[in-house]
Amino acid sequence: MPVPGRSRRRPSRSVLGALAASAALLASTTGPATATAATGPADGGGPSAISTFSTGYQTPWDITFMPDGRSALVTQRLDYQVFRLGLDGKKTRVGEVPNTVPEPYDDGPGGLLGVAPSPTWDGKKDKQVFFVHTTKTETRVVRMDYDGTSLSHYKVLIKGIKRIGNHNGGQIRFGPDGYLYVTTGDAYTPQLAQDRKSLNGKILRITRTGAAAPGNPFGDRVYSLGHRNPEGLAWDRNGNLWETEIGDQTWDELNLIKPGGNYGWPVCEGGCDRQGMTNPKVVFSPKWGVPAQIAVVRNVLYVSSLRGKRLWRIPVDGDSDRLGTAVDFYPGVYGRLRALAVVPGTDDLLIGTSDAGYGKDKILRLSIK
Repeated sequence: MPVPGRSRRRPSRSVLGALAASAALLASTTGPATATAATGPADGGGPSAISTFSTGYQTPWDITFMPDGRSALVTQRLDYQVFRLGLDGKKTRVGEVPNTVPEPYDDGPGGLLGVAPSPTWDGKKDKQVFFVHTTKTETRVVRMDYDGTSLSHYKVLIKGIKRIGNHNGGQIRFGPDGYLYVTTGDAYTPQLAQDRKSLNGKILRITRTGAAAPGNPFGDRVYSLGHRNPEGLAWDRNGNLWETEIGDQTWDELNLIKPGGNYGWPVCEGGCDRQGMTNPKVVFSPKWGVPAQIAVVRNVLYVSSLRGKRLWRIPVDGDSDRLGTAVDFYPGVYGRLRALAVVPGTDDLLIGTSDAGYGKDKILRLSIK
């Protein structure tokens, strides 16, 4: 097994096939992740009952609950449709995001990606909902109005982010500080991740107008850099920001994001000893990884896996930023997994399958006990 913390450049993924499954597949950059005792009654738990919650989807990319907790919005990547998903599992189409182009020429999917409602959304005084999507030429961050029934008033906040294939990032979330965090991919142009003038290969932190948020580390929209294809963002109970990132040939990553941090790509894949680079907290062998999104339940990180076709459980050690042993669930049972959301007022997760075929994807509901 290659040693985490050392950059390995572009070997065939097939050489990793002999690795053992489960926790042995992952390691922190300082050695294998080890189990740690949870502190506090709110910590812990694990997957229990799982069932089909809603059906009839085509490549759902994101699931995000509205602030009132009564419904979620679901984005479909390839046909740029947006659905309202009720707590009873019923879905209703509410509209589409205009100007979305999933597959121009031979460029790969792209399409409609993340969605984030305003934390004060009520459908009346505040109707704002934010999306990331691709057009024929670029990736955009946009805002629309949503009154609980339909979408309207498309407005571009950020344009000119280079798009290509599957490397568009695309997650968007409001942080505990009230600002928007947006992940962008390197668009198959690795050097952009280290280019401070480019918005690609970054995590952005912006206001509702698309401007740089106050207090950003470089005085512009960039919050962190050196990312390849980050698709997941979530905060633990102490406000630590965790990110999942799809790597190249050797390691996928789970990172703890700090303002101004440089996460290495393309100088490093996984951990390395290069000065100024921040190593990941956990690395995944792609055969069991390709981590898509992340959610936090009872101070435990849950990570969905595309190529790995499983759900990873990784506990946070109390109020620290240390992680315990990673354990996988449902390997291969439900196919590729991407979208993740915590059901408000519960310890349940909604999990979206991905790429099963037209109308064949579904949303699962998982209880954490």
